[in-house]
Amino acid sequence: MSPAVDSGAGPVLDLESGRVVVVGGGLATARLCATLRRKKFAGTLTVLSAEELPPYDRPPLSKEVLAGTKDATPLPFDTDKLQVDLRLGTRATGLSTESRTVATTAGDVEYDALVIATGAEPLRLPGAGPQLTLRTLGDALELRERLVPGARVVLVGASWIGAEVATAALAAGCAVTCVEFGSQPLSGALGPEVGALTRPWWAGVELLTDTAVASVEADGVHLAGGRVLPADVVVTGIGVRPDLSWLEGSGLACDRGVLTDTRCRTDVRGVLALGDVAQRWSRHTDTHRLIEHWDEASMVAATAVASLLDWDEGPEHDPVPYFWSDQFGRKLQYVGAHAPGDELTVQRHPDGSLARALWSRDAVLTAWLGVDATKDVVKARTAIGGPVSAVD
Repeated sequence: MSPAVDSGAGPVLDLESGRVVVVGGGLATARLCATLRRKKFAGTLTVLSAEELPPYDRPPLSKEVLAGTKDATPLPFDTDKLQVDLRLGTRATGLSTESRTVATTAGDVEYDALVIATGAEPLRLPGAGPQLTLRTLGDALELRERLVPGARVVLVGASWIGAEVATAALAAGCAVTCVEFGSQPLSGALGPEVGALTRPWWAGVELLTDTAVASVEADGVHLAGGRVLPADVVVTGIGVRPDLSWLEGSGLACDRGVLTDTRCRTDVRGVLALGDVAQRWSRHTDTHRLIEHWDEASMVAATAVASLLDWDEGPEHDPVPYFWSDQFGRKLQYVGAHAPGDELTVQRHPDGSLARALWSRDAVLTAWLGVDATKDVVKARTAIGGPVSAVD
């Protein structure tokens, strides 16, 4: 069930003199600040960001930045116009909801309303050897420098990010190996049957499935079976974990992420969470879900601001999830959220290659995947929760 929310005690924020503190400097933060000012909030607006750069867009990092067509991906975020006190290089280290204070590496910051948007951190493998992840602009630029012809690149995880890095590495002339614990690429996200249909796309990559990694060491990637994969570059793409360590002892209800309702409200009055760090209640699945998609962070600001300005009444945020990936010359687009046990229907092109995949439960569409089917996405997203026949 959705978390209990402290309500009924009047507004949490004064439009003229309130103090809003946002922890995290990503897309959700940029959209939230702009929306707050459009809604005539005239109080103080402080953004605490552990990064040294103003908010920037992350999806191009594994696409245009790795490909070399972009060197930066800044978001529109005029701190003077928005009157934002942006404190870069300032990491939150603790939270007291009783005194309404965020502890940081640069001192304590008091708030009347708090927005937690600290995002997520990439998981890493055991071992003392060097391994790269792809989460920040700095990560992307460092990796791009190392993708040179002949470089031995070992990717761990045939995931969305693994496929996009493999695409860039192949284009750069690297020798690419990918190690995947599952039976097929993308099997964790799409299941083994659909994942198997993407396997031919990995031509040119030594793809090792059903393979576990023991550690990353100075001489390369050590597999559980004893084989060592020599590597000039190791890229780990096995998922992310919401940044929650600084919230220990705060009293906020957390699971894998910060638990919120469909209005971004936590169980502590005046505290919101949004973006990758939020485990939001979804009526589509009747569960708390980590969405971790650009689309979620881009759309959530209106609801979050409405909750700040009227804690007890306002619109809900529970869109049909949407995600896309550009890999091996193809655009994959996924809408909805399927679950184990959902019925799978695969549609193929005349040559047998994957065209679309549909998941359903009791003849109700739960998720849809299209390959180079951009014109069908809006229809598919609208059809989620309705009869499968709507997209047949």
